[in-house]
Amino acid sequence: MKTIITSENAPLPIGPYSHANMVPASGNMLFVSGQVAKDAKTGELILSDIQSETKKVMENVSAILKDAGMDLTNVVKTTIFMKDMNNFSSMNEVYGSFFTGNFPARETVQVSRLPLDVNVEISVIAVK
Repeated sequence: MKTIITSENAPLPIGPYSHANMVPASGNMLFVSGQVAKDAKTGELILSDIQSETKKVMENVSAILKDAGMDLTNVVKTTIFMKDMNNFSSMNEVYGSFFTGNFPARETVQVSRLPLDVNVEISVIAVK
């Protein structure tokens, strides 16, 4: 069985998916769908620069983790999708500021296009 996690502090999904799924049978693993830089309250996309965009994405990920009784220290794996790998170092600086050591495993890939024409999307797997 799985438990659907829906956060009021993260933007509503833009398609047929959940914010996250908790899978207790697997040791309380949480699979968080890819998040973009959309403000949960206003619906506004934050696209002014890659650093602001990455910060909002990580805040949305954090909100979902919190509603699942977790935080970023529970994250074991992240996947980052970027529209332009030339922005990698700026994104990476902001992304890294959200972790305090014992970093999760990660891959970062460049893609041609992302939902809502954002520049970065991040998904995570966390374990309680």
